[in-house]
Amino acid sequence: MTVFIMVAGAFTGAEVWRETAALLAAAGSEAHAVPLTGVDASRPAASAHVSLETHIEDVIAVIDAVGTASGREIVLVGHDHGIHPALGAADRRPHHVTRVVYLDCGMPRNGVPALAAVPDQVLRAQLAGRARRDECDGVLAPPSRDGWQRWGSTADLSAAALDRLTALAAPQPLGTLLQPLRLTGAAAAMPTTGVLCTRNGVSVDVVQQLADLGDPVLATLADPRVTFLELPSGHWPMLSCPSALADVLVRAAAGEGRRLRPVDAAATPAHPRPFALEVPESPRDRRGHVDLYLPDADGPRPAVVFVHGGPVPAGARPTPRDWPTLVGYARLAAAEGMVGVTLDHRLHDVGDFARAAADVAAALELVRADPRVDADRVALWFLSGGGLLTADWLRERPVWLRCLAASCPVLAPLPAWGLSDGRFHPVRAVAHGGGLPVVLVRAGRETPEIAATVEAFVTASQDCGAALELVDVPNGRHGFETLDPTEETRSALRQAMRAVVTHLVG
Repeated sequence: MTVFIMVAGAFTGAEVWRETAALLAAAGSEAHAVPLTGVDASRPAASAHVSLETHIEDVIAVIDAVGTASGREIVLVGHDHGIHPALGAADRRPHHVTRVVYLDCGMPRNGVPALAAVPDQVLRAQLAGRARRDECDGVLAPPSRDGWQRWGSTADLSAAALDRLTALAAPQPLGTLLQPLRLTGAAAAMPTTGVLCTRNGVSVDVVQQLADLGDPVLATLADPRVTFLELPSGHWPMLSCPSALADVLVRAAAGEGRRLRPVDAAATPAHPRPFALEVPESPRDRRGHVDLYLPDADGPRPAVVFVHGGPVPAGARPTPRDWPTLVGYARLAAAEGMVGVTLDHRLHDVGDFARAAADVAAALELVRADPRVDADRVALWFLSGGGLLTADWLRERPVWLRCLAASCPVLAPLPAWGLSDGRFHPVRAVAHGGGLPVVLVRAGRETPEIAATVEAFVTASQDCGAALELVDVPNGRHGFETLDPTEETRSALRQAMRAVVTHLVG
């Protein structure tokens, strides 16, 4: 018999699993939801100090109570923050647990507190300050009914389910978020399954793309003992779709799911593939973190500055400005008589957008000071996750910025990024664009989560009368510049570049 032991995420306890546990039991499994000290009413805290270690002991107590009778296979399920005590318990009882299921959560690491996975960037910074001052007692108040979106996507939660989530919510003991997780490595070889809630912004394809960029942590996910399953749900599937969740947990226990392709496998990832257009080489001048591709033309020339997406792991090599996509775009601009510019910025994590924005601003100062550049005629062209950086330029357009362009951009924060109320929200910023021309290149086969942000931006642009020009690649995927080297792609690239050049020289 499979025995599921389920650990709830932040602000939630055993009750949140009620329907899922009943469905698993009806399907012939045994299911136990762990009551967590200081969160569940059945386990009141004996003192103000409730730590991650306390919740690890709560999980161990259930594992020990279940026992290891013949034929009983224990599957630990950790949702959100709950993966930290689940993994800590698996590390202490490696011979009792047969699989760990990561339900829409990050990858805990030894010595790192759960705080690192808190999606709300502002709150993360505030709590980090408390941790540095060793103020780890007390609790964090749960979100209001309208505040859950800062912790994950509420997609598919009915009004009644959202009311229930809010009613069940309890203050989260700060020590469970601020105490570092300590692992011995005893459970490192244990089979694991990641269940990704795609409407929270992450899919198996997205994980594969990130692993392909060279992140050593994500590269470990290509281990054949690691599988992935998807749920088309927001962050709380035990409330939005308990039946589907129960089904996917049974599949996870059986070892079903997709496996990541190793980075060195025969299938070449998108970013090192050749650019779809054959463009002539042009002289390159490298200055710090900026490259200028120079046209065969006299006098100061307008510039098109290409801003890569991300997050990109800090150790990724080559760096983005040397990827064929960025080089191809810059050479295409140079072939049109513009100075094509690429740069590396430090968007290594979803908390790095402010730092990346500062890098872009510094690059623009360098570019505009170059005597080969017409400082009064500059366009910015953003790709993928770099699209959030457009918000600053939409809100405060300098006179020298003649055009914004974006290819396959993310134009509103994805739910799991914790940036919904912050500075980097182009959908909200476009109303302040003041007539700034925007050239938007859309991929018809874009991932649904990113496509939703693009459509929201288009709608907001139409509502405010923004100067938006759409260039569509109906059969293109995210990264069509290298993934889909078709005439449709080549035509779209030429059309978008002509539009940008027209705004620069007009």
